[in-house]
This record gives sequence, structure tokens and C-alpha cells, in this order.
Amino acid sequence: MPVELKVNGRSVAVDAAPNTLLVHALREHLRLTGTHVGCDTAQCGACTVHVDGKAVKSCNVLLAQVAGRSVTTIEGMAAADGTMHPMQAAFKECHGLQCGFCTPGMVMSAVDLCQRHPGANEAQIREQLEGNLCRCTGYHNIVKAVQQGAAAMK
Repeated sequence: MPVELKVNGRSVAVDAAPNTLLVHALREHLRLTGTHVGCDTAQCGACTVHVDGKAVKSCNVLLAQVAGRSVTTIEGMAAADGTMHPMQAAFKECHGLQCGFCTPGMVMSAVDLCQRHPGANEAQIREQLEGNLCRCTGYHNIVKAVQQGAAAMK
């Protein structure tokens, strides 16, 4: 049964079982592979996307739950001309990544964090990103990137 929703500003109908996880609908049906499958238990944050502007872990959301709603993936963050979102640019400039596996989910969470807490300090950023695991970095450059991205988003 097709489930209609808006993904990255475009109306789509995903022909999958309603109990399909959103992460699998995005990756397998829409071929938006920037959203990563890390743990399948909502622990790591690699699958984070925005639903109606709020960060959610897409491995913990059913496709049917987002029917008629707006989903933004990492692929939808850049401007139409390909210019990176300020948070993406900050992660690049501050070397807030190593292997890159966690980066899409980290960027999505960071954007949501900055929209909810625009003046967040280092401790608040670290606390708010606890649901996003990075196995490669010490988080120092990630925090720096979030701070720079937040400043650029203002």
C-alpha cells in the first residue's frame, strides 16, 4: 500500500508495508543512502532525520507514522544549487568527522539542537548530542563544528 509523504521538499509515494521502518523506506525504496543504519535500536543516532523539522531516529519510526508529514534527510540539507548547509560546512571546516559514518545523523541532530537551543554552550552541546555515537573522534571537533554551525545559522 503506498504511503504518501514529503521527502526533502518533494511529494513521494512509497509502496511498502506500513510497518516498514522509515530508515529502510528511505534507503531501500527512495535510495537516500545518506541516512545510515547503525544499530537498529535507536541507540547510535546514525539514522537521524528530521520529521516536520524535529530530529528523530528513523530506525524507531514506522513509515505509516510519517504519512502526510515532511521528512528531511541529509541529502535535503544542502541548498538547491548544491551549497552545503552551514552545519555541513562547519563539520567540514572543523574536521568534525573521521570515517563519516555518524556524520549525517550528527549533522541532523546538531541542526535540530541549534534551532531549539541557539545559544547552547559546550556542556549543553555535549549533553544534547549524547544520543549520537561516534566511534572515531573524541567529540572535540564535533562540538567545535556545532558551535561554528550555530553561529552561521543565526
